[in-house]
Amino acid sequence: MKAEKVETLGRQWIGGEWLEHRNGAVFSSVNPANGNILGHAADADVRQVQSAIDAARHTFDTTQWSSSPRLRAQVLLRFAANIAARADGLARLLTAENGKPLAVAQAEIRNCISELEYYAGLTRQIAGRSLQTSPGVHSLLQREASGVAAVITPWNAPAILLVRSLAPALAAGCTVVVKGARQTALVHTAMMECLAAVDELPHGVVNSFSESGHAGAQTLVRSPSVDVLAYTGSTSVGRQIMADGAQTLKRLCLELGGKAPCIVFGDVDVRATATSVARAATALAGQLCTAASRVLVDVRIADAFRDALTESLDSIVVGDGFDPATQMGPLIDHASCERMERLCDEASHYGDVLLPVRRPPGQDERGAFLRPGLIAVQDLSAPGAGEEVFGPLLNFETFTDAQDAIHRANFHPFGLAASVWSRDVGHAQAVAQRVRAGTVWINTHNVVLPEVEMGGLRDSGFGLQHGVDGLDLFLQTRHIYREDAA
Repeated sequence: MKAEKVETLGRQWIGGEWLEHRNGAVFSSVNPANGNILGHAADADVRQVQSAIDAARHTFDTTQWSSSPRLRAQVLLRFAANIAARADGLARLLTAENGKPLAVAQAEIRNCISELEYYAGLTRQIAGRSLQTSPGVHSLLQREASGVAAVITPWNAPAILLVRSLAPALAAGCTVVVKGARQTALVHTAMMECLAAVDELPHGVVNSFSESGHAGAQTLVRSPSVDVLAYTGSTSVGRQIMADGAQTLKRLCLELGGKAPCIVFGDVDVRATATSVARAATALAGQLCTAASRVLVDVRIADAFRDALTESLDSIVVGDGFDPATQMGPLIDHASCERMERLCDEASHYGDVLLPVRRPPGQDERGAFLRPGLIAVQDLSAPGAGEEVFGPLLNFETFTDAQDAIHRANFHPFGLAASVWSRDVGHAQAVAQRVRAGTVWINTHNVVLPEVEMGGLRDSGFGLQHGVDGLDLFLQTRHIYREDAA
């Protein structure tokens, strides 16, 4: 099945209006499977971004949006319903613009609906508490919206990573300015169209733009009118956001890089676990901060597991996301392919290349296709060993006992996700408790639920997404004290 031609324009949505760019500047959206131009997106300038901030500030300060939980719940449910009505077209656009297999894109759209419905339910349950500390003395602790929120989204899962921050921001009563990723600006616009079609949404509650550069994002980070900011992306950019945001003491939630280890003990079903790890390493072509990046294997089963893992990775079907047989689509661009090839080549100087990444034969050469690879670098201090991969290249390591496995898992500064694999669930639980990662899965990998919080440690950032605590960034607590008249 081939992708149909998409003729569309990414637009800015500011103050309740769709805006064409005044100077006509646009950038192209490209299908990574064949290099074809899918459409164009209006390139926002700083003036438009400032208009978006001003609209959000004005709406927050002058309307009753933040004190209308039933309205907010209704908006979230209508947003979810509009996505459901356009689900097929959204998924197909996501596959065309991002490259992921259509079934994966369809699951992402379903997850957006689930997340919105979850936060719609929480919206009407936000409550503070009151205390009487002594006769006639009362304290009211009130949970209320933080103000104007900025959300900066990445391209690898542009629909769900938009919703997971936008939904709690709206549930809390914030107004929002969103920057969509350049690579998936058309998907971002389509998602915003689903929200803009909600008649009950007041103008200026949500404002949206995309840009080819970074000036608009810097404006969001530095603006004193933006109270909180949620960012998903690289650790290096996260550090810069922290530095720039410090000037206005902005509250932040940063989900940054990852280098997720899979700890495999000697009692597992070797072939079944190797297949699962291979899938965990190639999810979204490895372009996922929680994707398996390292596999740490009990030395007693190392040879058998290495062979099974090599076979599993080599059997992954790489192709166009619209082909039902495809298990892994293209990378986002050719530069990412070249980076994977470089990392694989560099690994050969410090270890073994068990399965080199390579361009698959028979695919459109204009597409950013790359077969997954497996390297074996045992030295934790080797150059590049602690670098985030963000692609389908997995490192094979061995350990002698649980203490050695934990040491290896915690050696690098990332701490977003990990997994432990063993038939002895009690032992796996004990090991998971000692792995320094925000999420540790047991006998699975890459399971994310709307109801369950997720966040990083150390170089993987801070703050929580999903779940009840996902509201915390967008809420503040105020104390109102009262003494009764004598």
